[in-house]
Amino acid sequence: MEITFLGTASAYPTPSRGVSCVVLKHDNWCWMFDCGEGSQIQLMKSPLKPGKISKIFISHLHGDHCFGLPGLMCTISQNNARTEPVELYGPLGLRKFLRVSLELSRSQLGFDYIVHELQVLDSQLPADWMEWTVDHAADEKLHPNEKAGRLISPDENGVWQLFNDGKFHVQGVQLQHRVPSFGFAIQEAPQPGRFDVQAAKSLGIPPGPLYSKLKSGEAVVLEDGTKVDASEVVGPSRPGRHILVMGDTSDSSEVVKVGRGADVLIHEATLENALWEKCLENGHSTPAMAAELAQQLDVGQLILTHFSQRYRPLSYDAQEGEDSVKKLLEEAENVLGKGKVICAEDMFSYTVPMKKT
Repeated sequence: MEITFLGTASAYPTPSRGVSCVVLKHDNWCWMFDCGEGSQIQLMKSPLKPGKISKIFISHLHGDHCFGLPGLMCTISQNNARTEPVELYGPLGLRKFLRVSLELSRSQLGFDYIVHELQVLDSQLPADWMEWTVDHAADEKLHPNEKAGRLISPDENGVWQLFNDGKFHVQGVQLQHRVPSFGFAIQEAPQPGRFDVQAAKSLGIPPGPLYSKLKSGEAVVLEDGTKVDASEVVGPSRPGRHILVMGDTSDSSEVVKVGRGADVLIHEATLENALWEKCLENGHSTPAMAAELAQQLDVGQLILTHFSQRYRPLSYDAQEGEDSVKKLLEEAENVLGKGKVICAEDMFSYTVPMKKT
């Protein structure tokens, strides 16, 4: 399981840094979280394959998180032989944004897509929301490649249940921002324990299909009638990995409902601690805010992203009078300590290790 950051800047892309886009790769598929302007170019710079993207999660509808989406969908369509639809999840209005963009550009795709929208609650709306009335609802006329999606409402605990196939469970929580924004929790199902090849050989089990059955927890019967239980050759199961990806936010407190003990928390840190008033005014977080949340949740690794353009990337040789992301890293480390915080750069990849039994 690998997390790749295609864009780590806020507001707008530059020649040296893209805007918000994170890809989670697992085995033969990729899930994308946000798709700011230029994300398809960033994707082509990476070893990731556009055709492997099967799900896209949009945290909110600000341009630096979704302006790249129509172009990306067309890029995926090029030389793509996919048979399953691409599924998208995001706030109410995502369906209309994507459909109108594709329709007005008369873009037809080589695959189908489905948009599942998250119902927006009044508690997510800023005070000035009604000063500009916008119709977020899409009509019933689908794009030629569009299949009908769901409107997902929060459950009794205020959590949006987005997806669960028995292998992965994805949930959404509300965040506070200048427009409705969401964070996502990805929970992997428990993983089978380690298969002991030597133990299997000593029991006379031949390599092949029987190994696969035992690895999946099934008992097998050998040719001589001997029954072998999986527990005889497979160690204890391991907990699945747990990843949190937050959108833009000045208050991520709702993630405590789904995020305790996560392996990784990906959180924005737009401005330094000294600018916290401006940060809150614009619906964003400081390094200390993100680090304190990570501490509260007891996460294994905090990865910061979504940096203001006033901060040069870590790898940049900052000149006198210039600020770099290093300042934000140090402010978060003051809360969590060294080694617990990473400031992502474009094309940085982080491998989420398997958990121990």
